[in-house]
This record gives sequence, structure tokens and C-alpha cells, in this order.
Amino acid sequence: MEVPPKSPDGSEKSPHSQELVPSHTGSTLCMSSRSESVWTSASRSKWDIYHKPVIVVSVGAAIFLLGTVITSLSCFLTHNKDVYKMSGPAFLSLGLMLLVCGLVWVPIIRKKQKQRQKSQFLQSLKSFFFNR
Repeated sequence: MEVPPKSPDGSEKSPHSQELVPSHTGSTLCMSSRSESVWTSASRSKWDIYHKPVIVVSVGAAIFLLGTVITSLSCFLTHNKDVYKMSGPAFLSLGLMLLVCGLVWVPIIRKKQKQRQKSQFLQSLKSFFFNR
């Protein structure tokens, strides 16, 4: 006769109770999914939503200002003038590109948030009427 294994606290479990262990597959799927906000209904803070575009805008502005400083150095300094004239506009264009990308990203996120709110409202409305 086979003896069921004992749990760490010393209490015995029947083989039938071992089959009733709850499955965590759904929560594992939810945690490993790429868009976790679709599965969870917890509201996110403004920083959680907008932190990436804010970082891109900040880095873009810093690089743009660095490009402005380097370009202005080519006017005041006489040695290595060619280096300043070449690298200054490169930093200016890179900073401007990041700045514009970050500024365009914000309205895209706002539009996506509105669509998500409409979608959640329609899903709750649909579940209300069809699950009766």
C-alpha cells in the first residue's frame, strides 16, 4: 500500500486533495504577456504612461543644446574649427529629431488611451447585455 507524501508542516494530504491544487496558468500568462495593462484593470499613473516620451524629449533637448553649444564654439574658437563645424550640426539634427519624436509620441499615447477606454466601456457593456 502506497503512503501519500507528507507536507512540510507534517500534516498528511489525501491523493484526492492533491488533484485540487489550483492552477496558476492564467496568472502566469497574464504576467508574461507583453501588454499587461490589457489584462489588469488597475489604473496606471501619468508617469507610468508618459515616462518614455518624457525621457526621449529630455534627451533630445539636451543633445540639441549640446549641438547649439558646439556650433557656437566654432564661431569663437580658432583651433579645431572644422571639428566643431562638423559635429555641431550633427548633434543639432540628432537632438531635434529626438525632440520631435518625443513630442509626437504624446498625442499618439493620448489617442491610444482614449481608444482603450472606449474599448473597455464597450466590453463591459457587451458583457452586461450578453451574460444575462
